[in-house]
Amino acid sequence: MSVEDELQELRRELRYVKDRMAILDCVMNQSRGRDRHDLEILAGIYHDDGMDEHGHAVTMGPEYGEDANKAHAAVFADHLHNITTHTCEIDGDEAHCESYVIGAMRPRKGNSVLLLGGRYLDRLERRDGTWKIALRRCTLEWTMTGDTSLLTSGAFAGFIKGTWDKSDPSYARPLGLDSTPVERW
Repeated sequence: MSVEDELQELRRELRYVKDRMAILDCVMNQSRGRDRHDLEILAGIYHDDGMDEHGHAVTMGPEYGEDANKAHAAVFADHLHNITTHTCEIDGDEAHCESYVIGAMRPRKGNSVLLLGGRYLDRLERRDGTWKIALRRCTLEWTMTGDTSLLTSGAFAGFIKGTWDKSDPSYARPLGLDSTPVERW
């Protein structure tokens, strides 16, 4: 293999790695933005003409953040969306991804947590050099409930409790032990 051929191959491999990282960052940032109710993050995830389908709700990407936050805040005290298995096929400026998601949602009333398992089926497109979601379709595969009474029993007193705004300690720069105010259980 010539030096020029080797350089071309390295460029192709680097482009693939950069694209995969940008796509995975987009998918992960959608979950982070959703769990922190961060409209700024969510606004950067979908193309302006992007669509999100969650059950019967089909939302234009730019409105997704406000709609999802409003729906979640009406019912849940907190929630976490965990991305697990992630596959991605890239073809030029288009990518098709499947990401498994486990959602944990704690209703405002009662001492339970709802666990949901599903998948995000995404088509991402690179436009103007940036990967964003053009279409997301959400599957639901299973649900289960569990008891959360331990959270308020005192067993976890002192643990940090997350917030749905930029006062959440994950935004602190630099993160400090004594300099970052937090809510606690």
